[in-house]
Amino acid sequence: MSVSRWNRPQATPAQATLHRATILAAIAVAFSVPASAFAQSTDTASSAADGTLPAIKVQAPAVEELPGDLSPTYAGGQVARGADYGVLGKQRNIDMPFSMTTYTARLIKDQQARTLADVVENDPSVRTAYGYGNFSEVFVIRGFQLNADDISINGLYGVTPRQLVSTAALERVDVFKGANAFLNGASPTGSAIGGGVNVQLKRAEDTPTTNVTLETSGSGEFGAHVDVGRRFGSEGQFGIRVNQANRDGETSIDGEHRRDNTTAVALDWRGEKLRLSGDFLYQREHVSDGRPVVYFTDAIPAVPSATYNYAQNWSYTNLEDTVGILKAEYDFLPGWTAYATGGVRRTVEQGEYYSPTYSSSGVTGARLGVPYNQNSTSAEVGVRGRFDTGPVSHRVALGGAITSEDTNSAWTYAYMGPVSLYNTVQTPYPPTTLSGGNLADPGMTATTVIRSVSASDTLGFLHDRVLFTLGARRQQIATANYDNTGIGSGNYSDGITTPLFGLVLRPTRNISIFANRSEALAAGSIAPAGTLNYGQQLAPVRTKQWEVGVKYDTQRLGASFAAFQIEQPSAYTDPVTHIYGLNGNERHRGLEAEVHGEPLKGLRLLAGASLMNATLENTQGGTYDGNRPVGVPNFLFNLGADYDIPLVPGLAVNARWIHTGAQQANDANTLSIPSWNRFDLGARYETSIYGKKTTLRATVQNVTNKAYWSAVSAYGATTYLTQGAPRTFLLSVSTDF
Repeated sequence: MSVSRWNRPQATPAQATLHRATILAAIAVAFSVPASAFAQSTDTASSAADGTLPAIKVQAPAVEELPGDLSPTYAGGQVARGADYGVLGKQRNIDMPFSMTTYTARLIKDQQARTLADVVENDPSVRTAYGYGNFSEVFVIRGFQLNADDISINGLYGVTPRQLVSTAALERVDVFKGANAFLNGASPTGSAIGGGVNVQLKRAEDTPTTNVTLETSGSGEFGAHVDVGRRFGSEGQFGIRVNQANRDGETSIDGEHRRDNTTAVALDWRGEKLRLSGDFLYQREHVSDGRPVVYFTDAIPAVPSATYNYAQNWSYTNLEDTVGILKAEYDFLPGWTAYATGGVRRTVEQGEYYSPTYSSSGVTGARLGVPYNQNSTSAEVGVRGRFDTGPVSHRVALGGAITSEDTNSAWTYAYMGPVSLYNTVQTPYPPTTLSGGNLADPGMTATTVIRSVSASDTLGFLHDRVLFTLGARRQQIATANYDNTGIGSGNYSDGITTPLFGLVLRPTRNISIFANRSEALAAGSIAPAGTLNYGQQLAPVRTKQWEVGVKYDTQRLGASFAAFQIEQPSAYTDPVTHIYGLNGNERHRGLEAEVHGEPLKGLRLLAGASLMNATLENTQGGTYDGNRPVGVPNFLFNLGADYDIPLVPGLAVNARWIHTGAQQANDANTLSIPSWNRFDLGARYETSIYGKKTTLRATVQNVTNKAYWSAVSAYGATTYLTQGAPRTFLLSVSTDF
């Protein structure tokens, strides 16, 4: 007797978890084992003829690439084989005991990615959301939220444009998965717990660049991007790269209007021993009538239709960032390089934000006006070198870094009363009911200074078939907070040392096995009113990670598989002692698998999956022990393919499937949002028009126009929802002159 699909037994949670783990492992095995066999087939065949065993070839880790040079990519050009590993410098991924994926400018262009979130959503360990109360992009890596303020640029913290990062001037996007307080130091706001993101600006290439792109969307946006690069001198010593991009118009969300302007100028000089570079970046973003996040209390609202906008038309944000970065590197001895880099950023933000709050009894609205100015400086100096002691090789790195941020802000607030998410009535601008600070000249509200020194040694044994990295960074975090009248509300300064242990084994030329024990670091929270230690700021929070994995790397294909555990202490007030302290713990255990490259000629893949088991431990009174943390999906899956059509030279089609598992919406695990799937389709056609290479691109995101809550996020005790974007049509034509 046949059983209908409606009456089939449903899998238990344990069976579902096992099934997902099986899929995850299968991805790694399916792409790693055949590729490994292919890589060794030539040596095996030649050795079989004379009856001898095939020789195992081992390639020693390459010396660091010259700064300014880009790591080579896998076939297809979407992902790089190396990256910038902070204080350790530019390294090949297969030689590093960490998980890192670097996406290229080619991928950015072919996918028509507009902001940083559009790029990192290719990663199966990362999901994105909006920030608290505004339109900043937030990145969830290995289940932990990374704020937009903690993105680094050219390796420097604190000087990246705040909240939104345009892709117009980006050459590479490094996505580091795991705790990284040693490699990059503590991030300014302390959110780099589960990983980090670094963006690299474009440089002049050896071949001239003159590219003009015109773009539009199905909703009426129009834009233009000009990219020009040249090298000068007898050996191309001096380079200049200029990018200018503008876009304006209504998005696919009803009534939402966005306008952005990006200007970037990169200068560099490459001498025999000395290399200099300078970057100037100006970015201005404007969003009016933008669809906001939705706060909630005791219930999750039904999702409005995909294109519906429940914003108020007086809401807006203006973001203006001016960034400057200088860097110098000098090879003072063979194999030894000294470097110094520094950057500054000036941010001016002005916004009126509308926030609806949903509960089982109804929806209420509020307005928050915020002028926000920030001045930041960041600098780093160091030395990297290589030497041998007998049969043991050493790659040492010594460095010091400082990041400083001064924040000025003020605010106004208005309660609006009942509103609707589904039949929104536009109301006049609500008059202020509460305010703080001088709106015309905001006063200083916070300062943060982070100083650190680091040292490491990577020891190579057996001709660098075994690499052991030992390092430590001593970090000092100092903060001062002020109320809106200028009176100090708390000063804090504390230091801590974060160690690093990493191991890489190279059994074959194309395979490495790695492990690391690393940490993340954040400033401690402040004891709230009603506690015996009210006003005390806790010691820096040390998050610990253990990770093991395997990598496969050839020119054609890259794959990786990793297992990790991250433990982050959490603070609450002890019910017996009434002292606020680090009494709880949040533990994330996961498995990750990725594959990227061109396994078959003309077929490019970006695929991977992540299985997450996250739990709360030692919660207050044990109430939530064993529950899942807010906003941590249990399963993530990405499958992207780009394929050249053989019968039509120059034509390629692409498709992408993004799956995100269910997310809990409160610590009690009584509220949640369901899993969701998004499907994207696209096509690209390369031809020649009047002798100029021209590429036409078309992309449809969220093909099914599905309405869904894409993420649930927590900001302190406040939780909120981000709605996924509706169906979006993107078109562009790009010409090389």
